[in-house]
Amino acid sequence: MIEVRQLFALAEFSEALKLQQQIWGFADSELLPLRLFVVASRIGGHVFGAYHGGAMVGFCLGVPGLKPDGRPYLHSHMLGVLPGYRNTGVGRSLKLRQRDDVLARGLDLIEWTFDPLEIKNAFFNIERLGAIVRRYVENEYGSTSSHLHGGLPTDRCVAEWWIASPRVEMILAGERPVLHTEDRITVPAEMDRLRRENSQKAREIQCANAGRFQDCFARGLAVTGFERVSSGEAYLLEPWK
Repeated sequence: MIEVRQLFALAEFSEALKLQQQIWGFADSELLPLRLFVVASRIGGHVFGAYHGGAMVGFCLGVPGLKPDGRPYLHSHMLGVLPGYRNTGVGRSLKLRQRDDVLARGLDLIEWTFDPLEIKNAFFNIERLGAIVRRYVENEYGSTSSHLHGGLPTDRCVAEWWIASPRVEMILAGERPVLHTEDRITVPAEMDRLRRENSQKAREIQCANAGRFQDCFARGLAVTGFERVSSGEAYLLEPWK
């Protein structure tokens, strides 16, 4: 059984730091430092750990944010789960605990970034949590040493999770809203292999999709769904106000 609890102690943050290295394989200079975990937990953010048999197998870290119009929200900066515990509900448990905490503060928005080429992660964010996407940022974090990034620029989609919305409540209850899809953006099924074996082709796909996302968002569309197609997986976009 997985237990999720909020972390406050230095020893707990140190465990999360070790997991960060195991999951992403970052160089030491790219790791989120221990002091950031401490600060986040003290200034209105939070850190949660997921445990199995007394060992930490996942964690998430969030920091407070403020929109230009003054709206407060939580930015979920990092969530990681050990490879052996992926697709077992650990990530969902961490996100739901984040949601409960933020709702208790009277806030209604959590945001985070994700790699649009990571199909499983995108599906989870959109179809399992109910996040939408209206922004695309090119090379958000610069080049990294992580094997998960495959040497590509760190282009990111910004997930908006409107945690008190009827849409999110419906999706978390296992229902799927009716979509009015106007466009689709496809990620090839072999994307992971291309990252490992043909970085030039992977970069071409990344560039092409970046242009498509930016064009769709400029037209007032948002990513609201995700589906399997013959050539891979497709983001579904519809008008959004």
